[in-house]
Amino acid sequence: MTEAYNLLFSVVLAVLGVLLFLCLLRAILGPRIADRVVGINMIGTIVIMMIAILSLMLGEGYLVDVAIIYAMLSFLAVVVLAKIYIGVYLARKAKEGDENGR
Repeated sequence: MTEAYNLLFSVVLAVLGVLLFLCLLRAILGPRIADRVVGINMIGTIVIMMIAILSLMLGEGYLVDVAIIYAMLSFLAVVVLAKIYIGVYLARKAKEGDENGR
C-alpha cells in the first residue's frame, strides 16, 4: 500500500513540475504585467503544494511549517507586485491624461 502512495505522490509531483515550468513561461513571456503577476502567484501555489506532498511522502512534519511560511512570503510578494502594478498603471493613466489634455 505504501508503494502505491509513493507512486501516486511521484506522479503528482511530476505533473506539478510540468505545471510549474508552464507557469514560469507565462511569468517570463507575459505579455502583460497582470499575466506575470498571476504566473508568479501560481508558481508560489504550486511550490506550496509540492512541499505539502513531500511532507506526506517523506513523513516529515516540519515541511508543513516550511509550506506555511512559504505561503506567507508568497502572499506578501504578490501583494507587493500588485501594489507596484497599480502604481505603474496609475502613472501611465495620468501620463495619457496629460497628453490628451494638451
